[in-house]
Amino acid sequence: MEFVISDDGASLAIEILGRGSAAPALVLPGGPCREPTYLGDMGGLADARPLAVLHPRGTPASGGLSRGWWNDAADVIAAADHLGIEQIDIVAHSAGTRLALAATVQYTNRIRSLALVTPAAQWLTDTTHDGRQIAARREEPEIALAIGSMDGPEPQDAESFLRSLSEQAPAGYARWTTIEQAHAREGSWSWEASSAWFRDIPANVVTEVQHSTIPPAFVLGGVEDILSGVDPVRAYASSLGARLELLDECGHYPWVEQPTGFRSAMENWFTTTR
Repeated sequence: MEFVISDDGASLAIEILGRGSAAPALVLPGGPCREPTYLGDMGGLADARPLAVLHPRGTPASGGLSRGWWNDAADVIAAADHLGIEQIDIVAHSAGTRLALAATVQYTNRIRSLALVTPAAQWLTDTTHDGRQIAARREEPEIALAIGSMDGPEPQDAESFLRSLSEQAPAGYARWTTIEQAHAREGSWSWEASSAWFRDIPANVVTEVQHSTIPPAFVLGGVEDILSGVDPVRAYASSLGARLELLDECGHYPWVEQPTGFRSAMENWFTTTR
């Protein structure tokens, strides 16, 4: 584990995975502020290219709380500076894709490329979410419980937050076997950190993103992703001018559910942007 000092003096952890002569890609985990252990080695992707995993504010290794994903963009640049990389390639998952876009808009010349995996997408285009239609194809009783929890009131404290995460976890996967159940338990969450992630976001953030110059971008989604949906991900990719690929029989965690397809898609992207 290495540590980087950000613009406000905060110390943030970075974990280097894999070896090789290539400059590492910077990985921004989701959650928001979920402990990055849930990423593992991203289905062996670290064997193809070194990965520098940022442990965001609010995670155990870095501590503190997020300043809001818009303001935490400075942490991305601090990480790139620490790695000695003038233009960084970013791999971001889920909520981490918001941070990736915040850094891109505010520090355009420092971001070389974006790989946005199962992004939190609806906020950018306001496309109707089709997660319920995807869920309707599933017969497991756990999915019905997950949808009921997702349709319920927002958590108001740490206890209800953790309970909702447990109830909604099956919606993150195309199947709910012991493999997915074990993965769902990886990486701790914090109610306080997750709540802080959404503070102090500019009212015009959508306009800022949509009118910015976006570097080469790749969006990778899952056909069975109840959480992000498919229609919002398609619209998101189109709005960013990004290349889009959707993996069959895959939900929100493609390196767990479709590791071969995930690694192949990511390696092809790395080759394209080399």
